Amino acid sequence: VCFPAGYQIAVSPETKYFAVDWLGVEVTRATLGIIGMGSIGYKVAQRARAFNMRILYHNRNRRTKEEEEAVGAYYCAKMEDLLQQSDFVMLVVNLTPETHKLIGKKELGLMKPTATLINISRGAVIDQDALVEALQNKVIRAAALDVTYPEPLPRDHPLLSLNNVIITPHIGTATVQAIRMMAEEAIANMLAVLNGQPIPSEVFPK
Repeated sequence: VCFPAGYQIAVSPETKYFAVDWLGVEVTRATLGIIGMGSIGYKVAQRARAFNMRILYHNRNRRTKEEEEAVGAYYCAKMEDLLQQSDFVMLVVNLTPETHKLIGKKELGLMKPTATLINISRGAVIDQDALVEALQNKVIRAAALDVTYPEPLPRDHPLLSLNNVIITPHIGTATVQAIRMMAEEAIANMLAVLNGQPIPSEVFPK
């Protein structure tokens, strides 16, 4: 979360020295709360375990005991419990009527003042007005957003002027390898339909 200010210090023509008391926050042994433990959330947990993070998660359906033990994750039946305990809260949910503005003023108020909110799902999962207020008033320490609502944000949006926010332009999966995999998956689905075979990535309406 030091990155935005750190970058400005590194490239500024006004910089004469680097302060020795300019410190960030360790993720090792910190508590990560994952909201939405689907396939992506579970992969996040696998990677977080490599940093010896304590992993909490909240999901509509609890993972099996074997899946929890494989990544060292603990289930929180109530999202509020996860918010109160986590140093980093990551949103990995689909945008539905139930998750629209899932994180608002109340939820932000439950988080630690030293916590960071990370959103890699959809921008509308967060009440952005409430987030701006929380960041301005130091209700939480920082936010890292790969998604916003709308995208891109208006150039005068207050989130863009805060120094405790990192915003990236929805590029979490923008790698050569990931785009190739998505294209190959789409082709495999189309070929399956044409050949009358089961669709590998079929999505069933609820």
